[in-house]
Order: sequence, then C-alpha cells, then structure tokens
Amino acid sequence: MTTQTAQTAQTATVVPIRATAATPQPLRDSMTMLRRNLKHLLRYPSMSVSMVGMPVIFLLLFVYVFGSTLGDGLGGHGVPGGLGGHGGRGAYIDYVTPGIILMTAVGAATATAVSVATDMTEGVVARFRTMAIARSSILTGHALGSLIMTLLAMAVVTGVALLIGFRPDANAVEWLAAIGLLALFTYAIAWLAVGMGLAAGGPESASNMPMPLLVLPFLGSGFVPTDSMPTALRWFAEYQPFTPLIETLRGLLLGTPLHNSPAQAIGWCVGTLVLGYLWSKKLFSRDPSR
Repeated sequence: MTTQTAQTAQTATVVPIRATAATPQPLRDSMTMLRRNLKHLLRYPSMSVSMVGMPVIFLLLFVYVFGSTLGDGLGGHGVPGGLGGHGGRGAYIDYVTPGIILMTAVGAATATAVSVATDMTEGVVARFRTMAIARSSILTGHALGSLIMTLLAMAVVTGVALLIGFRPDANAVEWLAAIGLLALFTYAIAWLAVGMGLAAGGPESASNMPMPLLVLPFLGSGFVPTDSMPTALRWFAEYQPFTPLIETLRGLLLGTPLHNSPAQAIGWCVGTLVLGYLWSKKLFSRDPSR
C-alpha cells in the first residue's frame, strides 16, 4: 500500500508538469518556425538569388535599353527631371524604380508558395500536426520568413538603383513611411502566397500561381504613365492595386503629388492581408490528412 501510494503521488506530480510544458505557445512556436524557414533559405539560396536577380534584371533592362526614350516621353508625369519631355534616362530611373522595388515582392511570393507546397506534400506538416505546437505558427513562420527575405531583397534592389542613378529626395520620416508601406505590402503578399501554396497541388503548380501578380505593375503606372494608355486599359490601370502603391511610394521618395493614393494603398494592403490570412487558415484546417 505504501508503494502504491508513493507511485500515485509521483504520477500526480509529474502529469501536470508535462501538460504545462506541452501547452502550445503561439509566439514562441512562430519564432521557432521562422528560424526553420530562415535556415532553409541559407541552405538553399537559389530561390533567394533568383528573387533578387529578376527585379535587378528588369531594372537594368528598362533603364539602359528603354530608359532614354521613355524618359524623354515622361513630360510632367511624376518626376521633376522629366518636366518638359526632356528627362532622358536619369528621369526614367527615378520613375521606374518604385515599381521595380514592389515587383520584388512578387518574386518572394513565388518562393513562399513553393516552400509551403513543399512542406505540405513532403509530410513534414503532418508531423508538425502531431506535436504540441500552435498550428498557426506553421504558417506564420512562412509569412514572417517571407517578410524578412523580401525586405532584404528590396534593400539590395534599392542599392543597385542608387548605384545607377536613382536619386530620391525623401527625408527620414518619408523614408520610414515608405519602409512601413513596403513592410505592410510585403506581409500581405506573403499571406496571399501562403494560401497559394496551400491551394496548389505541389511545388510545380505553386511556382506558377503568383505569376499573374507579375503582370500588374506593367498594367499600372510602374513603367509608363497611365494616361498614355488606351481608355479601357487606363481605367484598369488606375483602379488596380499596384498603381496606388507605386504612386504612394513614388510620392514619398520623390516628392510627387500623393492625392488619395496612400489611403487606397493601405486599403488594398489591409484587404489583401485579411483575405490571405483567412484563406490560408481555412485551407490549412480543411484536410489534416493532406
């Protein structure tokens, strides 16, 4: 009886401790998943290199191949150096750089979607589901990893633009506002990419799903002013999400008129973030056996 009583007391003491230790902690678990994703980026840098390489190639292509002609045609469209239609390549660098910076998030979206789809198809998520971790942390780790990766890539693209002649005149407050807008936009796109990765059948199809996002800067004010487009295309260009984002970033960095672009840009970012998060959460919960 004495031995049984001692064993019962020991069990009563140990079980609550194990239950407490196994309680999921969303913040801690999200940081763990973030470290996991960042380590993957270090081990497999090809996606990161291609993510930075694509916008840099676009930047160099449009500036050095088309920049002189397109810069002369800017007129008074948003760049002080382009007034009067004689801006040339220097004016076009200032005009095109904000759109190129935003395009970096599209490359990151592809990497994020592929990473999520890979986790879902290789069985590691099924393993995570059996562990005492917050389920939300699995997706949050991907979204935060994409945010950090994209902001670093944007910094590299901005550095290249500065080297070839990009000359913003923003003060410290305007730079902070621009960085905040880029962070909000990037996080929204990251959650949308997480949803795409969950919806895809595998890494191959996941790599194609974000591609329509790449077209939107071309069909907005990223490369040419919208009022140079045909009527139907101009209407689409002025009301699609990338145009207010580009105009806001251009206004913060170069001092061009903002009008109501900041409110529209923030609205698009918040709406995309909420949609991407809810979509991802629903897809992740729908089929535990996937």
